[in-house]
Amino acid sequence: MIIKNRKLLKDIVLELKNQGCRLVFTNGCFDIIHKGHVRYLNDAKKFGDILIVGINSDESIKKIKGDKRPIIPLESRVEVLDSLKPVDFVVPFDEETPIELIKIIKPHTHVKGGDYREEDLPEAKIIKSYGGEVKIISLVEGFSTTNIIEWILKKYKKG
Repeated sequence: MIIKNRKLLKDIVLELKNQGCRLVFTNGCFDIIHKGHVRYLNDAKKFGDILIVGINSDESIKKIKGDKRPIIPLESRVEVLDSLKPVDFVVPFDEETPIELIKIIKPHTHVKGGDYREEDLPEAKIIKSYGGEVKIISLVEGFSTTNIIEWILKKYKKG
């Protein structure tokens, strides 16, 4: 389910917690979705009952990664993420970090990929402040959107 309204998100989260569900949150650009993303999301879901994925808006990605990104527009990225088995909710956000979403969701577990360290995550302090945990999980070697873009550019320069 795609949730664009933060009040609705807050209501859904409250209801899920009242039902005793363990909430897992992760976030990212998910620009060109590949098997690394799929494995990452499957692994993230194992930490709880409900997986909520925050997805950076196009504007947010431009601020983080530059004007040439995203490759795939938000509407398409959201639809693809929403169709993946482990994902229960997809929440677009405009900020550069997911801190505002985390303040609303207060997930039991916040998951990030192995290219991050807990001490480098600005949201880690907030998660720890209410008793949540941060989990860093391994990436699939050689699979990243940046690597895929580089491979495509190299292939078509030769070709």
